Amino acid sequence: MDAENKILHLKAAAAGVIAIFTALWGWFGWVVLVWVALMLADWLVGSAVAAKEGCWSSAKMREGAWHKGGMLLVVCVALTADWLVGSILGNLPGITLPFTYSVLIGPLVIVWYIIGELGSLAEHAVAMGANVPSWLMEMLEAGKNAVDAAGDQITAGDGANTTPRA
Repeated sequence: MDAENKILHLKAAAAGVIAIFTALWGWFGWVVLVWVALMLADWLVGSAVAAKEGCWSSAKMREGAWHKGGMLLVVCVALTADWLVGSILGNLPGITLPFTYSVLIGPLVIVWYIIGELGSLAEHAVAMGANVPSWLMEMLEAGKNAVDAAGDQITAGDGANTTPRA
């Protein structure tokens, strides 16, 4: 088998694997996978930056792990809330929405976290000596604000933020 055929078979196999996983877990599974990969990358790159700057410590590493664990907990809460809303809508007569509800809270939370992880990785890149375009950071901030506004609009109806953010 020549090199071109091997590459073609590899591409076909990769496309097949991606199709199978997409059929199994859908678009939302890919969002979760990207978030988990970015969390891991942020933790590892942050540790490398701390080692480069001579301030790496196991205590900071544990603190980072606890932080990521807290994020996992928040996502579990959001996904459980999605399940609860879906269960209520599917099983209590008289409660309906003008659209089909599957998930909403979980994806908003995870996308918010993904944008935060991307910003954190860009900050690590700066600490490593890379130049990062200011517009990239501004776009990430705008994306995070847009997700916040979407959540605020759903909960408050007028886009007003009703909970303090750190």
